Amino acid sequence: MSYIETKGSIGMERSKDDGIITIDLYGIKFRFKPDNNVENPEQIIDELNKYIVNAEKHIKYTASDRNRLAILLLACMNLSKDFRELKIKYDRFESEVMDRTASLLNKIEHEICD
Repeated sequence: MSYIETKGSIGMERSKDDGIITIDLYGIKFRFKPDNNVENPEQIIDELNKYIVNAEKHIKYTASDRNRLAILLLACMNLSKDFRELKIKYDRFESEVMDRTASLLNKIEHEICD
């Protein structure tokens, strides 16, 4: 396995043979096999690590499992909030594109018919 050093609370190993990723999170190892359509799982883990590091700054860190769980929960909540905001922006953008497309098609139809 090759070790990919990540700053913060997450360490990661990726097996070159079977593509399985092992994530070390607070000393507990989790093994995953990414979907084939995931191009750079390392970047996803780096992004998750940023959320965890940010959460650690807001919660007094001790070795207790309770604080680790609170840190992970806060990181998940922040990630979910950012995802929701991005989804709302995307929905607005998609609606705007559809409106503009309909407007342009309407103008084209009027030009052709006139």
